[in-house]
Amino acid sequence: MDTLTIALPKGRLQDQVMDMLTWLGYQFPLGALAGRKLIFNDQSDTLRFILAKPVDVPTYVEYGASDLGVVGLDVLREGKRDLLEPLRLGFGRCRLVLAGPPEVQGRNLRLMPHLRVATKYPNLTLDYFNQQGISAEIIPLSGSVELAPGVGLAEVLVDLVETGITLRDNGLVELDTLLESEAVLVVNRASHKLHLERIQALVNQLSSAVAQRNAGEQADDNT
Repeated sequence: MDTLTIALPKGRLQDQVMDMLTWLGYQFPLGALAGRKLIFNDQSDTLRFILAKPVDVPTYVEYGASDLGVVGLDVLREGKRDLLEPLRLGFGRCRLVLAGPPEVQGRNLRLMPHLRVATKYPNLTLDYFNQQGISAEIIPLSGSVELAPGVGLAEVLVDLVETGITLRDNGLVELDTLLESEAVLVVNRASHKLHLERIQALVNQLSSAVAQRNAGEQADDNT
């Protein structure tokens, strides 16, 4: 039996996926998760894992280096990759938001001359402002986007937030939400045809785990 290859993003999403697979009964060699190996198999050799930067996961899957992958919806939409999306996994939830200084709140951005927007998500940001009919200059940054309004680089920013604490600590407020994000299972289109039964079986397993976790969370909320 051929091994299915799954690309995982290094970090918190990787840990959450591995926890879910362990809960489903998959076992992994000692030290595989805590070590620095970027490629490893589960003990049954039915699954092979590639650990990559989150932004690179969709590329590995689209080009066939991996059959499946797990990636944040924000990364997936920003990259505009041609992949199947059979399942949302219900963890890694966060929001892509438009934010700025308090004095911008309530202002009509259409009336702001030469509006500049700093972001790590230039494609999603441009799409948003085009949909709103607002002319804006998109300034791509790779990090510390919250600095931009304070140093005069941009009037507003678009960034990913989970709690919003970092925005508030930097004197910024949320103005709008562009995208509600969470972890998504993605599948290479050719692999889906070649390994349909095995991929569907894995999707069904993960779907069952998501449903049971959601049921447990609802029960906790009701107690």
